[in-house]
Amino acid sequence: MSSNELPSFSELALAPAIIRVIDEVGYESPTPIQAQSIPPLLEGRDLLGQAQTGTGKTAAFSLPLLTRLKPELKYPQLLVLTPTRELALQVAEAMQTYARYLPGFQVLPVYGGQNMTQQLRQLQRGVQVVVGTPGRIKDHLNRGTLKLDRISAVVVDEADEMLKMGFIDDVEEILSHAPEKRQTALFSATMPQEVLKIARRHLKEPVEIRIKSKTSTVEQISQRYWQVKGLHKLDALTRILEAEEIDGMLIFVRTKIATVDLAEKLEARGFSSAPLNGDMTQVLREKTIERLKDGSLDIVVATDVAARGLDVKRISHVVNYDIPYDTEAYVHRIGRTGRAGREGKAILFVAPREKRMLAAIERATRQPIKAMALPSRKEITSRRVGLFKEQINATLESQELEFFEELIDEIQTDYDIGHRRIAAALAFLLQKERPLQMEDSPGESFQSGQESSGRAPGRDHAEQTTSYRLEIGRNHGIEPGNIVGALSNEGRIDSRLIGRINIFQHFSLIDLLAPIEPAQLKRIRDIKINSHPLLISIDTRGSSNQDFPKKTNRAKRISGKGRGLPAKKNPPRSRNPKRT
Repeated sequence: MSSNELPSFSELALAPAIIRVIDEVGYESPTPIQAQSIPPLLEGRDLLGQAQTGTGKTAAFSLPLLTRLKPELKYPQLLVLTPTRELALQVAEAMQTYARYLPGFQVLPVYGGQNMTQQLRQLQRGVQVVVGTPGRIKDHLNRGTLKLDRISAVVVDEADEMLKMGFIDDVEEILSHAPEKRQTALFSATMPQEVLKIARRHLKEPVEIRIKSKTSTVEQISQRYWQVKGLHKLDALTRILEAEEIDGMLIFVRTKIATVDLAEKLEARGFSSAPLNGDMTQVLREKTIERLKDGSLDIVVATDVAARGLDVKRISHVVNYDIPYDTEAYVHRIGRTGRAGREGKAILFVAPREKRMLAAIERATRQPIKAMALPSRKEITSRRVGLFKEQINATLESQELEFFEELIDEIQTDYDIGHRRIAAALAFLLQKERPLQMEDSPGESFQSGQESSGRAPGRDHAEQTTSYRLEIGRNHGIEPGNIVGALSNEGRIDSRLIGRINIFQHFSLIDLLAPIEPAQLKRIRDIKINSHPLLISIDTRGSSNQDFPKKTNRAKRISGKGRGLPAKKNPPRSRNPKRT
């Protein structure tokens, strides 16, 4: 089936609530696996699909099966088996997005290493979809805490990976617990005999779909990725804008709302930017594109739909601020640069759990994508100073300054101040709203890799953070990830607010960028990690802490994961790209 023959999502008989989300997230048209999978799955048929990662498989089974779901019934109706924790989270998050307008919808990811108590609590409250790894699903079946007797559909995702990881027997056992009259879909990148045997045993007259993997070469485009950590994505983007030699830039996000939000934030930081999305009138869209072409606008923040057919030769950079849902979308995105024989640059922001998509993109483009380091504060400061010097020199060469020279002489005489001091004051006045010296961004210290005295460099730790003590430590088998997971998942604390973590023998200390409300603090005191309650309290750092080390560098620390807050607005004016 050629791309010209693909139907639109609105032609696929999906629920109106699902179509609404598809429109919001900016899907242009179904990928081949989606176009061929959605109709039979909507009809309730079994399906055997062969397709690579990055072809849109998650939406291929999620959209039709969520359409068939009955959200008013508070018990598991759909089970999705995945080989890894990362994929389980990815699928669960995607389903939560697609079902945002289904009233009362709940999806639960279950996997090893996660707090069992939390999973039990969610199952008792009632969920319609369970996404999990075979080992943890089996645990729940053996405990009797998960029952599959009313499951109407089962999806086995990446069956060949299940086989490689030794889970295939577990998959068979789980399928045996599901009702005989159920719908089953099995997806696999390859079809070894063991996977085909399972398909024959558990699928009834399945529709078989095979999607040949496409590879695309992207010539004259330099591709790099930044792994999202420490700094907030907006702060990272700001650094890139200041450091790169940029002519025009196209930034891709997933939603229409995000185009407006990000464009406004960039404008507030002094960059000439505008949104481009499907809600804009055709006249306004054309005007925005024309401004990008003639150089009166440097940055356009767009969705995939809005950027369709966009051809602007001066686009030197494409930034994937949000990673695309499939590899074809990525190839289309970065193809907006590198036009007319010019070298283009593509930058991709990748969260740790999105590394699988990164690998799929590398296979699709047949090119490795290199990791990039963000410019340091020293490099940014040096660039700002350089641009400031150029601005001063250009003014000296192009302007009549006799009046101002006489004014400086008067200031020197009236106040007995040297020319150097007066020039410094004028430079300060000119740049005080946009300082030449780059300040620390909250969260940056987490990726510096340097030990410190427990305070983030360049800011007052006591004013910016609140420190808490947890009565669990190395003796209890605690790792930083356990603490982050417990506080963010069960404690409902935004992970971006979680700062430095120090784990000691008998207790742990954690810094939060916002204090916990007393009622919430009381509620999360009894959250358990490895069967031990947190017993969290505000840290007084008193002398009673017997095993508090004399040197902080003996403590175990963790790098932050997306835990920055937005940086201060109004960084110094830069000419590249042009700022408003």
